Amino acid sequence: MKDGVGQLTLTLRFPEGERKDGARETQGDGSGASIQHAAAGSQPTRAPGAPPRGRRKWHSLIDKVYAPRNLQSAWARVRANRGAPGVDGMTIDKFAEDAHGRLQRLAEDLRAGTYRHQPVRRVLIPKSGGGQRPLGIPTVTDRVVQQALRQVLEPIFEAKFLPRSHGFRPGRGCATALRVVDQAVRHGYGWVVDADLRSFFDTVDHERLIDAVAEEVADGSVLRLIRRILGSGVRLPSVVGMEPTEEPTEQGTPQGGPVSPLLANIYLHGFDVRMEQAGYGVVRYADDFVVFARSESEAAAALQLARE
Repeated sequence: MKDGVGQLTLTLRFPEGERKDGARETQGDGSGASIQHAAAGSQPTRAPGAPPRGRRKWHSLIDKVYAPRNLQSAWARVRANRGAPGVDGMTIDKFAEDAHGRLQRLAEDLRAGTYRHQPVRRVLIPKSGGGQRPLGIPTVTDRVVQQALRQVLEPIFEAKFLPRSHGFRPGRGCATALRVVDQAVRHGYGWVVDADLRSFFDTVDHERLIDAVAEEVADGSVLRLIRRILGSGVRLPSVVGMEPTEEPTEQGTPQGGPVSPLLANIYLHGFDVRMEQAGYGVVRYADDFVVFARSESEAAAALQLARE
């Protein structure tokens, strides 16, 4: 529910009479996350997840993406995050030597529609539970574009995301997710379905993702930009004595790019809505989630619905 300006309230299905005792979690909705928030126009006023009145969509957003102020802000975020170079070998420090000129040329390419996202550099990092996680590192230039895109899209989709989603969102994180879990357990939800989506970031369906973005965004230039980012390909680690190889990315959104977490939440928003419609208390953190239940049979039914 919407409780005043900049507040989102999550209400779990606690027994009557207990709602005042920790039954709600209130926190900022991250309305200051984007410098383009005001430039993109006023946000639709509706409860998160509720159907929009009049099916309003957002047009003419690409000029907000390549606006000098937005690109400068995106570059500042990328520079602060540091990070390794992509396939072109360009480092943060090298980019900074002519940042003004590079951003200016980047804005021109985005305006003209000639910008092309380069393949991401694939690296493998060890997982805490064993095995390796593939990480895709975009070039510094591509990270700036992704961050600029995220700054424009994030306020639009934050207006519809449900409070049960905590991963990679403004003002939310592990602490807020765990707080809700703790409240649920203390209020008698003794059964918890703890699950995640296998190889989620590697298997995202591009067409479904584009369709999910298009539910709110009608700017063809922005949709084409997202499609180019998703289909830019991957450059695999080189083997001794052989040239690096590249492979296309027909599905998935590579972990390592600034816009990937937002795209993941857009993709999984339908899951949040369906679980809420079924009356289940859920906390989701990207592709990991827990469902609260009062009995084993209720937990089993929730898990079956989650699978579907």
